[in-house]
Amino acid sequence: MLVSEFDFPLPPELIAQQPLPERSASRLLHLDRATGKHHDRTFRDYPQLLHSGDLLVFNDTRVIPARIFAKRSGTRAQPISDQNPAAKEFLQGRVEVLLTRRTGELEWQALVRPGRKIGVGELLTFEGGEIEAEVIERGEFGERTLRFRPVPDFFAALERCGHIPLPPYIDRPDVPEDRERYQTVFSDAQKSGSVAAPTAGLHFTPEVLRAIEERGVEAAKITLHVGLGTFQPLRDEVVENNRLHKEDYFISEETAAQIDRARREKRRIVAVGTTTARTLEFAASLSKDGSIVAGNGLADIFIYPGYHFRVVDALLTNFHLPKSSLLMLVCAFAGKENAMQAYAHAVAERYRFFSYGDCMFIETSH
Repeated sequence: MLVSEFDFPLPPELIAQQPLPERSASRLLHLDRATGKHHDRTFRDYPQLLHSGDLLVFNDTRVIPARIFAKRSGTRAQPISDQNPAAKEFLQGRVEVLLTRRTGELEWQALVRPGRKIGVGELLTFEGGEIEAEVIERGEFGERTLRFRPVPDFFAALERCGHIPLPPYIDRPDVPEDRERYQTVFSDAQKSGSVAAPTAGLHFTPEVLRAIEERGVEAAKITLHVGLGTFQPLRDEVVENNRLHKEDYFISEETAAQIDRARREKRRIVAVGTTTARTLEFAASLSKDGSIVAGNGLADIFIYPGYHFRVVDALLTNFHLPKSSLLMLVCAFAGKENAMQAYAHAVAERYRFFSYGDCMFIETSH
């Protein structure tokens, strides 16, 4: 398969730049994966689309203010002189850092811009002066590994100097309101670590969650810290040649038991978001019989058409970027033709796209 097969025309004005005033006011496209038929609904209809006994699985990760700005120390710069006036500009220039995955107590992988100028050994001092980091390893495409100087509370310092990492297609600076709206209402402060929101969860409100519970739907939570794969394009035109970045996940013994019990009882497993779907399918791939393996690790499963889903029976998801791995997962679940036709309908009906946009529920209707 070719990545270009998963392209579609999208007018720029359909890319949602702001969240709606009310989370649950989003539109919902209801797609039957067996027939390809789709219906226009609103997210407030979502509880009625679930069945008593369904197990709804959420990703409870919390987004960190992972976008931070720094100045270079000049550790690796040439001395400032009349012969080298550019060195002064080098030291005064602002460096943009996007933390992507924690790899140790003080170490993080990150995207750095301008990456080509930031070499190993460079010391970065971040806004406010509380945090400093040394570049200890250089990767491809602007990737770096940073080792931070110890501070009493790194995440508290990050909250003070960092910015919410809105995706690049949201063409505006982050504002204070994004700190709440770019989190799900069920995110867990003890599960901080994502650099992008699990966006299918952004539509839920406490009232919607209560309505779902009243329908007899069971809920479970897993954690996947959304990482670099969300931002990086697929670089090989042949789909099968691509590999995704690894993302940290955790599934508790309780959640694993909930999921396996629901499957034994022939109840539906409904994944809220592609992050949840990837985590469940990866955990099932670790066992011979497809049961969920509890614990933590690194998930790098790449799901595209032809994949056989072991766990997920229904999927709630936002609309994704053209030619992205997330769109390929949706095509694998719904059927490529069904999914692409549904996307064409969403464009024609002017649905709102991407992180702050509308959503789609994919199931086999009965």
